[in-house]
Amino acid sequence: MGSLRLLTHCFLWAIPLAGYAQNGTEVLPSGARSQGMGNSHVTLLDAWSVFNNAGAMAQVEESQVFVAYDHRMGLDELTTLGAGGVWKTDAGAWGVGVGTYGGEHFNQQTLGLAYSNKLGIASLGLKVNYFQTNIEGFGRGGAPLVEFGGVAELGPQVLFGAHIYNLTRARMGRISEEFLPTVIRAGISFRASEFLLVSVEVEKEIYLDPLVKIGLEYAVQQKIDLRTGVHPQAGQLFFGIGFRPRRYRIDYAMAQHPQLGFTHHFSINLLWAER
Repeated sequence: MGSLRLLTHCFLWAIPLAGYAQNGTEVLPSGARSQGMGNSHVTLLDAWSVFNNAGAMAQVEESQVFVAYDHRMGLDELTTLGAGGVWKTDAGAWGVGVGTYGGEHFNQQTLGLAYSNKLGIASLGLKVNYFQTNIEGFGRGGAPLVEFGGVAELGPQVLFGAHIYNLTRARMGRISEEFLPTVIRAGISFRASEFLLVSVEVEKEIYLDPLVKIGLEYAVQQKIDLRTGVHPQAGQLFFGIGFRPRRYRIDYAMAQHPQLGFTHHFSINLLWAER
């Protein structure tokens, strides 16, 4: 029985590490809009930039709060829950985000506070997190880590974004001397028309090969968006749909992995004021 328990712990620990190997922050909340575009999100100007690139928060138009739910491979133990908000002020934008991943035997939590401000054609942002890992039978460990990012307008329809996660090279804590992933992203998005957004991003975990991510968003009607994305090297496909009724943003996405199966993502945003 003891051996079975140990194997279970190792399996549960290996799943998020395998996720990191594909996408350094895969188990963190990112919103179903991002997921539907293949997580090509470094230039997306929405409230989920609290998790995806704090530098974009200053360009979010309205203060808002949000929640999300991700369900991986039909297993409750691989569920991610996230919530947060962005508050616009005359001196910039503030954001807070909290997320949890895992089940009873293995789970991870993150809590972060972010600030972003616009300077000319660019906006920059900094986020400070506390990241905690719990493994039954091994203990609990946590560490603060820092993110930094920005978005710049290269033209009327072109945005460039960059972001670094775990700038401080934090470790997992006392349960392990392993470093948490340090992930660098850079990407560009092009508003090809009033209805079509194209995004291309490269992600690099410092010990792994770069990962290319491509995403598309097409507005079918004023309040409906269709999305798709792909990770060409991994053969991973993404699909999504979004609705924008009045003060809400309701999004669903599905990710298909050739070995791990399907993941379903749901998120909803509540805006304080209509556009």
